[in-house]
Formats: sequence, C-alpha cells, structure tokens
Amino acid sequence: MTELTWQKSTYSEQGSACVEIARTPATIHVRDSKNTSSPHLTVQPTTWTVFISQTAVQRH
Repeated sequence: MTELTWQKSTYSEQGSACVEIARTPATIHVRDSKNTSSPHLTVQPTTWTVFISQTAVQRH
C-alpha cells in the first residue's frame, strides 16, 4: 500500500488539534491529529462530499 499523505484543514489554527485527511483515488482517510497512530476512518469520496457539504450548510 502507498504511504498516505495527511493534511489538516485550512480552517485549523497552527498547532491546534483537529482531524486530518489523506486522499487516494478510491478512498478518503480521516484521523485524529492528536492521536495519529490510532486507527483511522476510511470512506468513499461520495460519502466525504456529502459530509463536507452538510458541514458547510450547518456553519452558515
């Protein structure tokens, strides 16, 4: 398996704890930035898109 490249949200303050994601063509991986060695969640890109769009609606 290819090593995942993790990134934090641009909304995350420098050094703050949040979730990180890693993208592959078939999956989105989500993990806790405070505990990077723990298991992570894996979802399909369509599921991630729905989640993000619902989160954006709730912010406004």
